[in-house]
Amino acid sequence: MKRHPQAWMGLLLCSQFGQARAAWDVNMRQGVTEVSRSVFDLHMTIFWICVIIGVLVFGAMFWSMFAHRRSRRGQPAHFHENTRVEVLWTVIPLLILIAMAVPATRTLIHIYDPSEPDLDIQITGHQWKWHYKYLGQDVEFFSNLATPREAVANRQPKGEHYLLEVDEPLVIPSGAKVRFLVTAADVIHSWWVPELGVKKDAIPGFVNEAWARVDTPGIYRGQCTELCGKDHGFMPVVVEVKAPADYSAWLAGKQAAAAEVKALSSKEWTREELVERGEKVYQTNCAACHQPGGTGLPPMFPALKGSAIATGPKEGHMDRVVNGKPGTAMAAFGKQLSAVDLAAVITYERNAFGNAVGDMVSPQDILAFEKAGATSQGMQPNP
Repeated sequence: MKRHPQAWMGLLLCSQFGQARAAWDVNMRQGVTEVSRSVFDLHMTIFWICVIIGVLVFGAMFWSMFAHRRSRRGQPAHFHENTRVEVLWTVIPLLILIAMAVPATRTLIHIYDPSEPDLDIQITGHQWKWHYKYLGQDVEFFSNLATPREAVANRQPKGEHYLLEVDEPLVIPSGAKVRFLVTAADVIHSWWVPELGVKKDAIPGFVNEAWARVDTPGIYRGQCTELCGKDHGFMPVVVEVKAPADYSAWLAGKQAAAAEVKALSSKEWTREELVERGEKVYQTNCAACHQPGGTGLPPMFPALKGSAIATGPKEGHMDRVVNGKPGTAMAAFGKQLSAVDLAAVITYERNAFGNAVGDMVSPQDILAFEKAGATSQGMQPNP
């Protein structure tokens, strides 16, 4: 049977509309934690109460409009100072509010009960990455966007988890109650993972609490939901939940890696080794502002190529990277990067982009610089 061209077009539109409807999910996620399921159940309870109220109110309104329309010459009833009616329209809404308040209060008490956690993790927002510190475990690290800048600039295909992938996910054990202590180092951020039922503002100078217990291992993704600067959209959150045995193995590996980084501070590095490591550190931490080629985005983010800082005295370069520049977007990386990575990225900047200064900054130089700065301010140097 031969089909008319318009018929084929109609079938195509119906197919596309069906796919769109299948992906059109307007309800909130049920989630995988006790808190998220409690929130979802409360949401559905309030939703159906509102649906019933809407049906009754609009049903009564439409019935009144139909049954007492002008053409039927209906006569309005008078309810002025009718005690029974006034009691009813006072008591019924009160009962409805009580029916809504009881489960809402129970859910809020559940949400705001981070007591007796099995694990405490401090989450600190930075422009534009997250810092995770496992309290009492000697493990801390930064979580950076892993989506290549080439994909952001449409120079290569976008992956399945475009802008929702990181180099270091937050790892927690399944079945454990994990308390999150959320703060920020610069501006207000917001740590949000919908499937965990956690959305907590990260405010400088304040520590907010949240918690989660996930029984099912898996990977759960979220984002920063506070407009925190030019790269706000490049600040994802990834939480990987591992079985207890796998988590213990991961934690032991991270602790060993942290000890290895400390040991690297005393190693004798060559300039070539530092440049190679520094390139990776630069692409992760600096390229978003100063650009992969060091050209910057003037005037907000000056170029490093041929700059007075990158080609001038080492002390000035170390001061700028370690302490930042107050009043500008240049952050202080002294507490964000290890001495090895600080030395590597400074050495890289002084020998890349055509700068070719030819010298190097060692981890020992960084430690001595930080110690001198801390001593001059009457503070203890960073370990």
